[in-house]
Amino acid sequence: MEVKDSNGNILSEGDTVTLTKDLKVKGSSITLKRGKTIKNIRLTDNEEEIDCRVDGSNIVLKTCFLKKG
Repeated sequence: MEVKDSNGNILSEGDTVTLTKDLKVKGSSITLKRGKTIKNIRLTDNEEEIDCRVDGSNIVLKTCFLKKG
């Protein structure tokens, strides 16, 4: 299974990615701003999603809003 970012670059465990869009996190008041860098991503069973830790919270993000950093 190949996990790709919004530009078509292949992502792997432990990569660093950058957000390409402001995202509101469901169930909380957190808004992730465009340009935020997220380190040490983890791949999931779904090729369109990654798991990461942002500001002390575990969050699942869609790869269409990320670019490899």
